Amino acid sequence: MPKQAIIPPGTTTPIAPFVPGTMADGIVYVSGTLPFDKDNNVVHVGDATLQTRHVLETIKSVITTAGGTMDDVTFNMIMIKDWADYAKVNAVYAEYFPGVKPARYCIQCGLVKPDALVEIASIAHVGKP
Repeated sequence: MPKQAIIPPGTTTPIAPFVPGTMADGIVYVSGTLPFDKDNNVVHVGDATLQTRHVLETIKSVITTAGGTMDDVTFNMIMIKDWADYAKVNAVYAEYFPGVKPARYCIQCGLVKPDALVEIASIAHVGKP
């Protein structure tokens, strides 16, 4: 099955060998997305609300580059550093998914940079290219 890399304009080189998203058979798989700036530094240190918003905006840019919208997201994998931030992450998440919610899970774990508080990976069905 052919696949296509989805790289929004302005995307910089990631910290590992991956692309922001891959589309195959009309499905977009968005890589685990961290609250990074263009130099792969963590933004909004200490603020789970703003980090979550940054992450979801980055995911949105991958999905729109592939021709979809956030309404096309069917599944999210959420990783948070501290359960104390769970309500903050959920409040922002609800803004991005106001209608029928995607399936999801959330785990607590260490992330690749100590100041990162949230990471989200997504799957969206945008239709065949």
